[in-house]
Amino acid sequence: MDDKALLNERDRKRRRRRRRAILIAAIAVVAVSAGIVLLLSAPEKDVPEAAVSMREAKVVSNTYTQIIDLSGYVEPYDTQETKFRSTGAVTGVYVSEGDHVSQGDLLASIDSTSQLAALQEIRDQIEEAELSGSKRTLELLKLQETSAENALDYTNLYAAFDGEVASVDVSENDYFEAGDSVITIVDRSRLKATVEIDEIDMQYVRLGQKAELVFESRPDIVVEAVVSYIPMLGRYTDQGIGVADVELLIEDPPEGIMPGFTFEGTLEAEEEVSMLLIPQNAITRGRGGSQTVDVRQEDGSTRTVSVRTEYLGEGLAELLSGDIEEGDTLVYETRSQLGGFMR
Repeated sequence: MDDKALLNERDRKRRRRRRRAILIAAIAVVAVSAGIVLLLSAPEKDVPEAAVSMREAKVVSNTYTQIIDLSGYVEPYDTQETKFRSTGAVTGVYVSEGDHVSQGDLLASIDSTSQLAALQEIRDQIEEAELSGSKRTLELLKLQETSAENALDYTNLYAAFDGEVASVDVSENDYFEAGDSVITIVDRSRLKATVEIDEIDMQYVRLGQKAELVFESRPDIVVEAVVSYIPMLGRYTDQGIGVADVELLIEDPPEGIMPGFTFEGTLEAEEEVSMLLIPQNAITRGRGGSQTVDVRQEDGSTRTVSVRTEYLGEGLAELLSGDIEEGDTLVYETRSQLGGFMR
């Protein structure tokens, strides 16, 4: 498993631990304040083996704030790998590593003798055609002139945006082939990061949502970032999990934070999340992973309801789907525990 895969796996486990910790903490509060009480029939002192007792529990709701754990590393907001689009000897390099450049600045040039000659020849032909040539001939020559001008422009490298020169891998008189990378420009005025968000948590992610990040290089401060991009498509990881690669933006990076530095942080949902809680023991499991619970009705009878749940710990589960409402009473059986074993 490569470094990125290890980082993603660690991030996924951390998010799940955080989510569970938050929910269990919330459950404890609800258990105390709302009084989640199991109505037990108190067993006698001499309980027969395999004695069965009936229990009842109310379905209660809990509201909590969803927090998603993040980790990753930052990159420059923009990067330009400049490449010569023509072949020849380098005639000029006009920047050095660390220089600040503006959009459109000339970075380097390659020998343009043949391109200049070809352009001049076409322009001479255009002058003749304007005097005695046909309109069709003139139109074709104008197209050739545009092509020759482009070929001449391809002998120069320009900065695509305002930024800094990160590397210069070219010197005068070097010979380069078309497509070779020679100078790298980066925009560090802003930083970005791509974080992997679990499919379960994506419902809480919004554009412009604020995240708080902490860097090992600056543990004394909390750096604010915002969600700047949410992809249209998710992806499926090697671990069998659906995720989305969400982009964060740091508008004004503090001193001491450079591209490549790692962080950990949190993304807090803007709205509160509500859930229904039921005892794990009230769930009956059948074939194929089916789940049901028995709900007491007003006349004292019970009805069986198909449900889908997620175990949260502490003997409680979250109701994900099913025809159950807050305040409903669940009825279920438990067997008495004898000699340390559940019968």
